[in-house]
Amino acid sequence: MNKETLKGYHVIFLVQSIMFGTGALSLPERLSILGYSQTLMPIFFGIIASISIWPMIWICSKYQSKNLFEINEEILGKNLGKFINVFIVIQLILLPTAKVSNYVQLIQSTALQEQTTTIPLILLLLLVLYIVNGGIINIARFCIIAFFITLPIIFFLKWSIEKGDISHVFPIFNNSWSEFFIAFDRGYNSIAGYEVILIFFPYIISKRKAYKHALIGIWITVFLCFLTTLVSVMYFSEWQLRNIQYSVLHLFKAGGFSFLERIDIFGITLWVFLVISTVTGYIWAAMKGVNSIISKRKSSHIYIIGVIIFVILSLPLSHENLEKVFIVSYRVGYALLLWPIILIGIYFIKKKQVQS
Repeated sequence: MNKETLKGYHVIFLVQSIMFGTGALSLPERLSILGYSQTLMPIFFGIIASISIWPMIWICSKYQSKNLFEINEEILGKNLGKFINVFIVIQLILLPTAKVSNYVQLIQSTALQEQTTTIPLILLLLLVLYIVNGGIINIARFCIIAFFITLPIIFFLKWSIEKGDISHVFPIFNNSWSEFFIAFDRGYNSIAGYEVILIFFPYIISKRKAYKHALIGIWITVFLCFLTTLVSVMYFSEWQLRNIQYSVLHLFKAGGFSFLERIDIFGITLWVFLVISTVTGYIWAAMKGVNSIISKRKSSHIYIIGVIIFVILSLPLSHENLEKVFIVSYRVGYALLLWPIILIGIYFIKKKQVQS
């Protein structure tokens, strides 16, 4: 069976949609330590993402029919490769769990304040598993649909722009390096997700153009995050940037329509498409990892992953304790972004040994 099913536009929207998720909802708050100087941070994130995705594409291009898990076993050996793959799978399960947790928390704090979120959580996971079961091409098609369904949300920002203060936009660069690194640590995970290309690269038809298509996806996300922080800086005070949770939703409430009382609820409803796009990509990648570790391809693995996510979110842990676990997971995720560079180094060492 030919695995190459992803065209260029599929790659663009897979990268873009897996990156976006719930991160933009709280990005201004995560960058608030920089005050009004946070506006340019998404551009900086985009530059870092553009650089760090190149080693991913390069190492995958050397093993075009293999995904990251198979490349690990090829370069490191079967035993060490599987050992590393176990940690990557754990990471790929924790990341979508964090996205689902953030969205469920958002629903609880806005729409279902006096009700449990068990049923919405189950329905969300069932929909995610149904999409993942259709394969990577099904996920790519959903990402395209989700992008165009949610794109009109940008229109709701017009009221915040009209009421905002353009003078806030001009950065004064009065922050210390420590504040900059704290903002980077808190904010960069908001655009992470492009690393999943390490798993779906074998499915790309035009592999030579994969970097270009991935860059387009990255910069679509960067532009949307830049627009979000720009409008937030214009509209909010520095105190509000620090203290208002999910501040982007409050941007929608700056205006409204006479026939729509809770425009923020409408925004949350549309945002579920973005959350599902992100979560499906991660769960599909985690399923591929489980298949490589067990050496058996079973569709039932995605249901096991779904159950694990549900159990984690159903544990009697406070949101604060869960958030601490997810923060550790985000920081470990930086290692996954750098891992291809290590693989490239080992690849050249082994190649040199063979030649000598």
